[in-house]
Amino acid sequence: MNSNFQNHIEKADVLLEALPYLQEFRGKTFLIKVGGSAMDDPALVRRLLRDVVFMEVAGINPVIVHGGGKAISAAMHESGLEAKFVGGQRVTTDAAMEIVEKTLSGKINRGLVQGIESFGGRAIGVAGNETFIGQRLTGWSDEENREVELGRVGRVTGFDLSKIHAALASEIVPVVSPVASEEGTKLSLNVNADLAASALAAELKASKLVYLSDVLGLMRDPSDQSTLIDSLNVEEAEGLIGGGVISGGMIPKVRSSVEAINAGVGKIHMVDGRISHSLLLEIFTEKGIGTEIVK
Repeated sequence: MNSNFQNHIEKADVLLEALPYLQEFRGKTFLIKVGGSAMDDPALVRRLLRDVVFMEVAGINPVIVHGGGKAISAAMHESGLEAKFVGGQRVTTDAAMEIVEKTLSGKINRGLVQGIESFGGRAIGVAGNETFIGQRLTGWSDEENREVELGRVGRVTGFDLSKIHAALASEIVPVVSPVASEEGTKLSLNVNADLAASALAAELKASKLVYLSDVLGLMRDPSDQSTLIDSLNVEEAEGLIGGGVISGGMIPKVRSSVEAINAGVGKIHMVDGRISHSLLLEIFTEKGIGTEIVK
């Protein structure tokens, strides 16, 4: 057989492998959290956004929640402010919060929206404080168990989904920043992007919550990629936390994922966003490439 024909047949086989997933997910909402080193490479970001446009054209409703930690730290450094973290949370003064909002909404959010539009998709930037309602985190302790004041750092306690629902009804991709409006004061609060994404996925009853970051997924040995855990359920996830396999910053991500599943999210995926088309490979192929958490 002519090699060109064989190449075409292989391409058709790839499309046919995706067919049952396209049929199953048409009309469903996927929450995609973008963060980590995957956001540092413009070429990777563009490929990701092209994948998002593919999903939207295929009838899926993508919602993006993005991080921006490195860009915020760089902007703070340029302004002469020190980036300080306690237990994975950024200590956020009033001055730091101004930089957080400017970086997330003015730079990162706008860039993601423009990237989607450059591939013929439609997107709208949604400031998180127009969607998330929050309370300040209190009683936070450092490694020496001393209580630390985090400042304008919060957790999600409520929602205003009017802009999200309006965008989805019009087949427009909402791109949401991880900032909440504080109950009572209406001041903006800095929210961990992973936790904001899981909270929004639960509220939307999303079929999938996909974390795109800079790790392959959950591994029994973080230094050995061959120990990647393809799939686990919520009980197994808690067991791995108790056994120390899941540790550090992965614990709140996994625990919030379990909460999201218990609240009605269909499935959680943890995928390495540095791999080209990792989003499509995880969702539209039988094997996938990351870790899935199921009920």
